[in-house]
Amino acid sequence: MSQQASIEELVSFRRDLHRHPEPAWREFYTTARIVDELETRDLDALYVGPEILDADERMAVPDDDELSTWFERAREAGARADILDRLAGGYTGALAVLERGEGPTVALRVDIDALPITESDDDDHVPAAEGFRSETEGFMHACGHDAHATIGLGVLDAVANSDFQGTFKVFFQPSEELVAGAKAVAESGHLDDVDYLLAVHVGLDHPTGEVVCGVDGFLAVSHFRAEFAGAPAHAGAKPEAGNNANLAAAAATQNLYGISRHSDGATRVNVGLMGGGTATNIIAEESFIEGEVRGETTELMEYMEDRAHTVIESAAAMYDCDVEITVEGKAPSARSDDALATIVGDVSDRVDDVSPVLRSDELGGSEDATYLMQRVQDNGGLASYVVVGTDHPGGHHTRTFDVDEETIRLAIDVLSGSVNRIAADKP
Repeated sequence: MSQQASIEELVSFRRDLHRHPEPAWREFYTTARIVDELETRDLDALYVGPEILDADERMAVPDDDELSTWFERAREAGARADILDRLAGGYTGALAVLERGEGPTVALRVDIDALPITESDDDDHVPAAEGFRSETEGFMHACGHDAHATIGLGVLDAVANSDFQGTFKVFFQPSEELVAGAKAVAESGHLDDVDYLLAVHVGLDHPTGEVVCGVDGFLAVSHFRAEFAGAPAHAGAKPEAGNNANLAAAAATQNLYGISRHSDGATRVNVGLMGGGTATNIIAEESFIEGEVRGETTELMEYMEDRAHTVIESAAAMYDCDVEITVEGKAPSARSDDALATIVGDVSDRVDDVSPVLRSDELGGSEDATYLMQRVQDNGGLASYVVVGTDHPGGHHTRTFDVDEETIRLAIDVLSGSVNRIAADKP
């Protein structure tokens, strides 16, 4: 790919990433390919892997065996060895920096990880029909992050070849799907000089051509895993001699849904995974549940988190079991700043094939870009979360999800134009 890639080259790049999906902290091939392309650009700085992360703030990092499996898979897929070596241990992601004279620092955040979903092989599924379906069974880009990474490259090119004055940063962030990566980026120090931040997502039930300039309504979220430890016994001869970890997990699950809601706003709780035991005739010695709590504000999420931990610990005590609770991912709430949303809207109104332009929207979900937005806002800057619509035959996080590749061009035009206007207007 040349220093200023054509749309055709960018589409090819997106399809390459789509063929090689990688989940959180295992984005070895993805990061290597991004860095490989960034090295062809005239950048003022390029940070790779551990250079963009606070190691102590990474959450939900897989074990060494899991990381090694994906590392070798990336090597076998053709990722450059010298780049891979810099990502060892699951330190993925990259940051590209352009410096173009005096002016503010503007940043764009795109995420890069995939999901544990088996992609459709139906004849009418475009990636399958056109030969870029996932080559890693059980995993796929089911949320458009392959397009996000591609958009990041395209915006970088467009800004580099414009009259932009200031510093421009593009964060290629790992581990969004587990809401486990942005905090490590936020705590790295690379956000501390950012005056303005845009984050982008494609789709979210908005069609191709529609742009949402500033998303609000992010629910703060905390993911948890609770591991219960009891004592085994013969289920027929001596059931009373055991401490049943499955009963503790079941009680915790049921009681979590009984947490009192809060008068200050919306709250959520869900247990999505559970398991335990080894046989029908053995009192279960070990069990686990994985779930999440959410809140309309960070404070409401923390209320739910506190109550959830109390419920889990009480359920363990009820059945004489021990429990260990770990936080697997977490993100605060956030709101987009009107001043940035207004600029994105004005720019979008002038982009061919963009219509309608919505000034705001309520997401109703969670996203760890909120860590980055909050860091910039806490430092006196402005942030906005932008949605560029895309027609997709299946919903996000489904096996038939795909991106209308026309969205890549539209997103590049909207975002690069917005970056230039922000730097010029300094809202």
